[in-house]
Amino acid sequence: MSDRKPPEAIDQGRRTVLKIGAAAGGGLLIGFHLPWLTGEGVAQAAGQDFSPNAWIRIGTDDSVSLRVASSEMGQGVFTAVPMLLAEELECDWKQVKVEMAPANKSYNNPIFGRQSTGGSATIRGFYMPLRQAGATGRELLVRAAAQTWGVKEAECHAENSTVFHKTSNRRLRYGELVTRAAGLPAPGEAFLKDPNEFHLIGKPTARLDTPQKVNGTAIFGIDVRIAGMLTAMVARCPVSGGKMKTFDASKAKAVKGVRAVLPIHSGVAVVADNFWSAQRGRDALVVEWEEGANAATSSTQYRERLEQSLKSKAAVARDEGDMAKAGQAAARKVEADYEVPYLAHACMEPMNCTVRITDRGCEIWVPTQNQSRAQSVASKITGLPPEKILIHTTFLGGGFGRRGEQDFLAEAVELALRTRAPIKVMWTREDDIQHDFYRPATLNRFLATLDADGKLTGWHHQMAGASIMERVFPNSLKDGIDRTSVEGAANLPYAIPNQKVTWMKEAGPLPVGFWRSVGSSQNAFVTECFLDEVAKAAGKDPFEFRRALLALHPRHLGVLELAAQKAGWGTPLPSGRARGIAVAESFGSYCAQVAEVSLEKGQIRVHRVVCAIDCGTVINPDTVTAQMESGIVYGLTAALKGEITIKNGRVEQSNFHDYPLLRIDEMPVVDVHIVKSIENPGGVGEPGTPPIAPAVANAVFAITGKPVRRLPIRL
Repeated sequence: MSDRKPPEAIDQGRRTVLKIGAAAGGGLLIGFHLPWLTGEGVAQAAGQDFSPNAWIRIGTDDSVSLRVASSEMGQGVFTAVPMLLAEELECDWKQVKVEMAPANKSYNNPIFGRQSTGGSATIRGFYMPLRQAGATGRELLVRAAAQTWGVKEAECHAENSTVFHKTSNRRLRYGELVTRAAGLPAPGEAFLKDPNEFHLIGKPTARLDTPQKVNGTAIFGIDVRIAGMLTAMVARCPVSGGKMKTFDASKAKAVKGVRAVLPIHSGVAVVADNFWSAQRGRDALVVEWEEGANAATSSTQYRERLEQSLKSKAAVARDEGDMAKAGQAAARKVEADYEVPYLAHACMEPMNCTVRITDRGCEIWVPTQNQSRAQSVASKITGLPPEKILIHTTFLGGGFGRRGEQDFLAEAVELALRTRAPIKVMWTREDDIQHDFYRPATLNRFLATLDADGKLTGWHHQMAGASIMERVFPNSLKDGIDRTSVEGAANLPYAIPNQKVTWMKEAGPLPVGFWRSVGSSQNAFVTECFLDEVAKAAGKDPFEFRRALLALHPRHLGVLELAAQKAGWGTPLPSGRARGIAVAESFGSYCAQVAEVSLEKGQIRVHRVVCAIDCGTVINPDTVTAQMESGIVYGLTAALKGEITIKNGRVEQSNFHDYPLLRIDEMPVVDVHIVKSIENPGGVGEPGTPPIAPAVANAVFAITGKPVRRLPIRL
């Protein structure tokens, strides 16, 4: 690698601040800081916030430890991220060990300017910086070998944790070179490999976290046990926005094992020796709640409010051409209302957090998607500086956006501070489903115009719903628009000369939050299903109708055609079956799906889903396939079963008996086809979810002739 200049070189001084040093006990540490603007627009001066924490640690025994800054919640980052580092480092993959990075600005994702995991941003954000870190390590080790032998660097190359001298056939293991390498200055530039030279990136690779999860050694938040730990459960107001008025703790304190009953910011906490004592104590509590303004609200009432919102003047997210003229000239108009309900995240591991506060600081064991925010919240509660807040990120038993919230962490930190004992706060499934930050319920009104030839000339989409961004990032709405609410709608790729998309903010009775694929999860459903209605009105095949409208969007068109081809679009199916198709872009990737569906005894049966994904450069194809399957089953659950309803201000659902998940015998066959690409990596954790609901709904439309305009799908 050192005898020529590869096509891409990164100037270290311009883009990063590198730190090269020796590890305790011998070895090489490589760390770096990204001096880019944070998501909040605050500049981080080069080197000012640099931490000695390293991304790469190479030991004298040839071991290679790679730190991962993103949370592992089943999406495969504990393998894909090390692959980026190891590819450029040219280390022996069998020697690679992975550890979770602590909370520190040095590990901020460049896309967000904070250390958090979401938006399918891990690979998108770290693709170049981590390759660069690996290339830096390789360059240092090659230089150390060249100096050891007294030869030119150009005569040496690295491979499989060894540096070779070409002419003399000498070799030195990385472990033999790390001490000298640790004393060298950072190279001025690190040459990245040509993608044609990749031997790890793009190859199916077994996940590094699988053995721990199989043999039971993997530690999830719920598994954490520390000396002297007590368990707490919190009684919370059943109505969002309500608060505790009075409580009687006498019966709770009589439960064996209960240590204390304490009012806290979110309700009343019962602290006990173990989970069962805490739960029995909480059950025995007598609490009077001040239920607040939402006490009488129902799903029907909120739906009526959304209906009224659509009649109000809304913020404009897209306005092209002239919809008024399109309406006047139309040979035919198609109109429809579409709606989606609130949805819970329903992670398999309920929320939990363990906290210990000592004179040295605050330690937190938590399955979190947002280390930066966790550290900030804990610092505010305890009054300790952030560097005194140590975050131990465990494995996450599902995240989907829910674990980016800090409500469960705040409860644990407050209780540990007040009791001065190590505290684990545990939520039950009922707590989780009834006290979530839900995917927003929305109402959508459509008008499409067609000319005499069936050409789509106009598209008007009115939306109403609550704003996630306003809650999470106050004052973030620009021109009255929450960008997450209109994604997948305002950026519709179809060539329609007249388009208008508006959005009206209508706060609801439940708090809303980021749910897997956010706005695209529901907007793909409403737009792609309405497009099928328009295609039928135009007398066109749904696939061909889309195909004609995507001539200017080759990546959308590519996955659409690939999915249709692999699904056998247009070929005969068994009697009673039909296919539905949908395509959507989200998080830098393009995904199309074809669902093969039948109706069996009045129930929807999805037999097969063909998925085509263009996510740019692929790191681990196995991960891409698994994430498409994961996104499909998650979206299919929501399409067929998911609905949170409200009565008297309360969430009516409580567990999997009334908020069911897709069962194994309901799972369709899923065929995933990955488009070969040299584009920059896109996300894969979320793009598989948006197309599945419209693909299934459009298949049902093909069978019944009746459009599906509401989720979950009801016959």
